Amino acid sequence: MTAHDIRNLAIEREIEAAAEPAHRAEIIVPLNRLKASPRNARKVRHSAAAIEALAASIRVKGVLQAPVVEIERDGEGAATGNYLVTIGEGRRQALRLLVKRKAIKRTHPVKVVVDTLNDAHEISLDENITREAMHPADQFEAFRKLAEDKGYGPEEIGARFGVSAHVVRQRLRLGAAAAELMAAYRDGTLNLDLLTAFCVSEDQDRQRQVLEQMGPYTSVFAIRRAMTEAKVRADDRRVAFVGLEAYEAAGGAVLRDLFTEDGGGWLEDPVLLDRLVMEKLAGVAQEAGRKEGWKWAEACADWSAAAELGRVYPVPIERSEADAAEIAALSEEYDRLLSETDAAEVLPPEVDARLEVIDKALQAHGLDYDYRPEAKARAGVMVMLGHDGLARFERGLVRAEDAAIALPPPWEGDENEADTADGDAPAEATDGACADGETPEPDEGSAPLSERLLIDLTAHKTMGLRDAVQGDVAAALATVVHAMALQVFYPGYGDFTPLQLRLSVGGLERLASGVGDSPAGRRVTDRCEAWGARLPEQAGDLWAVLASMRRADLLDLMACCTGVGLHAVRDPHDRRPGAWAQAETLATAVGLDMTGTWSATAVSYFSRVPKARVLEAVTEAAGAEEAGRIAGFKKGEMAEAAERLLEGRGWLPPALRTSEATPEEPSSEAVATAAPAPAADEACNLATA
Repeated sequence: MTAHDIRNLAIEREIEAAAEPAHRAEIIVPLNRLKASPRNARKVRHSAAAIEALAASIRVKGVLQAPVVEIERDGEGAATGNYLVTIGEGRRQALRLLVKRKAIKRTHPVKVVVDTLNDAHEISLDENITREAMHPADQFEAFRKLAEDKGYGPEEIGARFGVSAHVVRQRLRLGAAAAELMAAYRDGTLNLDLLTAFCVSEDQDRQRQVLEQMGPYTSVFAIRRAMTEAKVRADDRRVAFVGLEAYEAAGGAVLRDLFTEDGGGWLEDPVLLDRLVMEKLAGVAQEAGRKEGWKWAEACADWSAAAELGRVYPVPIERSEADAAEIAALSEEYDRLLSETDAAEVLPPEVDARLEVIDKALQAHGLDYDYRPEAKARAGVMVMLGHDGLARFERGLVRAEDAAIALPPPWEGDENEADTADGDAPAEATDGACADGETPEPDEGSAPLSERLLIDLTAHKTMGLRDAVQGDVAAALATVVHAMALQVFYPGYGDFTPLQLRLSVGGLERLASGVGDSPAGRRVTDRCEAWGARLPEQAGDLWAVLASMRRADLLDLMACCTGVGLHAVRDPHDRRPGAWAQAETLATAVGLDMTGTWSATAVSYFSRVPKARVLEAVTEAAGAEEAGRIAGFKKGEMAEAAERLLEGRGWLPPALRTSEATPEEPSSEAVATAAPAPAADEACNLATA
C-alpha cells in the first residue's frame, strides 16, 4: 500500500468516525441490523412464555423501552453497520417472533439508544439485578382496573399482555379480594395460597367474616371449606343427575373454581338443586309407573323409605317352545362367537355385526322375568338417587294397607278341621244312637279334643318328626331354608313353619344412613332380588318349590337368607357380647375385607372422632411426618386433610378390621372342603307322594 493509499484510508476512517452516533444518541435501526451481544450477562435464554408476552405487548403498544446497543466493529475496528443489543435482548427476540408470524417486516424500524462509554457486560448485569418486579397485588388490581375502566374482557386483556384468558380471570378474581385481604397480602401476613383460598368466592363480606373467625394463619383446606360450606360441589351426585346445564337454566348460580386444575366449582343454591333432583326423580318414577303398569309410583330421597315396605318379586315369563328354542340357540351362538374371538384385541367386523344382530334379536324377546299383573295392581315403584348419580329403581314395593288385603292365608281351614285331620270323626257321622243301641252322652259326637290331649298327641308327633328329619339330611336342609325364606321373602308368614328359627330381617338404614346404597348393600339387595324372582309369589307354594330344588341351589338360598339375618351392630342398648365375638370369628372365617365397601372420609369417620384418633390414623397410614404437619389444625380442617391423606390407602378403623385366621381356627373354605359336597344336580327329592 502506497503512502497515498494510507492517507486516503485514514481520511475515510475520520469521516466514518464523525458519522458514528454519539453516546446516548437515539437512532432508528432496521430490525435485521440488530444482533445479540456476546457480552450480555444473561446466558439462560428467555422462556417462551416471556417472549410470547413481550410480543403481544409490542404488537399492541409498540416497544415501550428502547433497547441499549453498542456498535459492532470488525477486526480492524471499523463499524460493520450492525448493532449489538446489550440491554433488551428479550425485546429483540419478541420482534423476531412477530417477523416469523408475518406481523412486521424483517426491516422493521426499531428505536435504540447507543452506549459508547460504559462496559457492555456491566450495564447488562446492572439491568438484570438492580430492579424489582411489581408486587403481585399491584398487578392483580391493575388488571381489575383495566377491566373496570377500559371495559376489557379477559380475552382482550390476555391478548394485550400475552397471557391466557384463564390467567386473566384468576388475576381479576384476586384483584377483587376484600381490602383487608389485599393489605394482609401486601404486608406478608397472607401468602398467595391463602389469598387464593379466600378468593374461591367473590363474596367480600364472607371473606371478611372468615378472616375474622379464623385469622390469617389457618390452613388452605379450612379456608376453602369455610368459604364454600353452604354450597354444593360440582362433582356432587345430585349435579351429575340433574346436569349443570339444567341447574343453570333454572337460574342457579355456579361459583367456578379458578385455582384448581380440574376447574371444578360449587353450586350456590342447594335448595334449587334438591328441588330439581326430586322433580326429575318424580318424572322418572311417573314414567316408569305408567309404562310398567304399577299401582303407584313416587320419588323418595333415600333408601330408608323403601326399606320399610314389603315386596313382591317377578316371576319367569312363560314362553312358547319355539321362542324358548330360538332364545337358547341365539344365546349359544352368542357365547360361541365370544369364546372363539376371546384372544382377539379387536373383533372381526363380521363377528361384531353378527353379535349386534343376535343382541337385538334377544332384546326383542324381552326379559326372562316380569311381575304378574295382579302383583303390579297392588305394588308400586320407588325411584331414588343412587350413590353413582344415576336413578335407582326399587320395584315391587307393597304398602301395609295393600299387603293386608292381598295376602290371604296360604292354607284354608280352622281348628275343628285340623282336629278332624288328627282323627276325629265328623259330627254328622256320630249323630243319633250308637251301633249297639246305647244312647251316647250329650254332645259326644261333636266335641273337639281337649286341649291337654291335643298337646299330648302333637308332642308325640313332634318328637317323631324330629327323629325323622334328623335321619333325612335333605329334608332338614329344606326345612331350614323354608323357615328362613318365609321370613325374608314373605313378610307376615314367618310363623308358618314348625321350625323354631327366627331371623331379624330389619333394615340397617335407620342405624347408618346410606348403608343400603353402599357397594355391599347393593350386592345384598341384588342377590335378594334375584332369588325373589325365582321363588313363588304365594308362601303356600314355597315348600313344593324347595322340595324339588337342587341342593346346591338350596345352599345358595340359605346363604342369601343367612346373610340378611345377620346382626352384628354394637348397640350399647342391646349388649350381646357373645354375638359380637362370634361375628368377629365369622368375619375371619369368610375373609371379610371392608376396604371394598367403606372408606374413611371426613363425614364417615374423621369428623366424628377426637383429634387424637385422627392423628393416630394418619400416622398409621401415611406416616408420622404427615401427622405432624396437620397436628396444629383445627378439628374441621384436620378431618378434611386426613381424608385427602388417606384417600386410596385402604385404611380401616379397628372396628372394621378382620383378624387373620389362626392355625387352630380353620377358614370357611377349609371347613367346606373337609367333607365332600353333594353333586350340584342332586335334588332333594322331597316331593310329597
